[in-house]
Amino acid sequence: MNIQKWYRDYAALLLESIVIGLVTGLVIAVFRYSMTFFDRMRRDIYIALMEVSSNWLSLWVTALVLAGFLLGRIGVWRPLVKGGGIPQIKTPLFRQRSMDWLIDLPLKFFCTVVSLGAGLSLGKCGPAVQMGSYVGKGVSVLFPREDKAERDALISGAAAAGFSAVFNAPMSGILFVVEELRIPLTPQFLFCVMSAASTADLTAAYFLKSGPLFDFTRIDTLPVHYIPWIIGLGVISAVSGDLFKRCIYGSLDLYEKLHIPPLFRPLIPLVASVPLGLFCFDITGGGYELINSLLERDRGPGLMGLLLAGKILFTALCAGSGIPGGLFFPLLACGALTGSGIGKILAVCGIIEDPQVQSFMILGIAAFFTAVIKAPLTGMLLILEMSGTINHLGTLVPVCLASFIMSELIASRSVNEVLLERMLAPKK
Repeated sequence: MNIQKWYRDYAALLLESIVIGLVTGLVIAVFRYSMTFFDRMRRDIYIALMEVSSNWLSLWVTALVLAGFLLGRIGVWRPLVKGGGIPQIKTPLFRQRSMDWLIDLPLKFFCTVVSLGAGLSLGKCGPAVQMGSYVGKGVSVLFPREDKAERDALISGAAAAGFSAVFNAPMSGILFVVEELRIPLTPQFLFCVMSAASTADLTAAYFLKSGPLFDFTRIDTLPVHYIPWIIGLGVISAVSGDLFKRCIYGSLDLYEKLHIPPLFRPLIPLVASVPLGLFCFDITGGGYELINSLLERDRGPGLMGLLLAGKILFTALCAGSGIPGGLFFPLLACGALTGSGIGKILAVCGIIEDPQVQSFMILGIAAFFTAVIKAPLTGMLLILEMSGTINHLGTLVPVCLASFIMSELIASRSVNEVLLERMLAPKK
């Protein structure tokens, strides 16, 4: 290859990837700031609702109903705005459209902020990945390329940028698109993905908190002789992860069997969020605060089991409605509850010590992620980047491997693959 042509092509790709990472980082920084603001406001609202008259509660329910109608109308108008975002960017329709990013990007941003700000058990990672992909599409429109491989590489880099910016985890963002999008590994692909992901992470970190999302640095790693129990946690996480996925598929089927029009489906989880917010606030929202609370508050295994069941069911109710929002943070919270619950049972039985329950929580997050997403390398690396320490690497490998093998044995497929197939299936 001519050196001048190589330099011109790769210099242009580098510049476009940096632009994509910069814009995506800015978008996700505003997105994360908005989510933090509305999460705090929602907590204050429910604290106030416990003390004021029922008229204010009626006003809050009315606001949620109006928001539900608006989200339903937007979902009918722009179908790709609905759902998490990762299955959507894998559809041929997404790849073919050129100018939809200009409409769908702000709509995805707005709808996700409304749905998550209202307290639904959904995540922000999938929407962030989709919003990053829209930025990539916008850049590809402004700077068109004839080579399909280059276009795919830039959009993949944009998806990695969204993942990286929302988790403060650039390496996980790179590995995620490798495992999830399964685009052939070419120098162009790696070049774009690495450049966009690192730029987005630095941009988001400049405006928001830099460093790991969770402070797991004080949690010690487990001794080697606990490996059998660690493998058992992986097996249990695979089974509970399969239950998580089946509940989501069952919720999708239930909305269809009841013949609820898509326009009205968002009303159901939004109205259901009110009694949950009043009496069981922990299972509302994405799950970030729930994970942190497991580090601060001591709960028994029975209570954690109830929280896990409630979190799975409410997440399924929300995801089945098609309302904008992803699954990553809820499944991380379910993994933390699974790991903490198993660890607490072992502590009660005298097999491990109480401080080691938190180590099981960390392993549970990675194992549950592996079971649901079927991306074990991303699950391990994500925990390392989110926790800010590599101390748990030796135990993450067996727990994720056990979870992955068990999920294969029970034929439990990736949730994003199944959701993609359901999206592409002809409507009856």
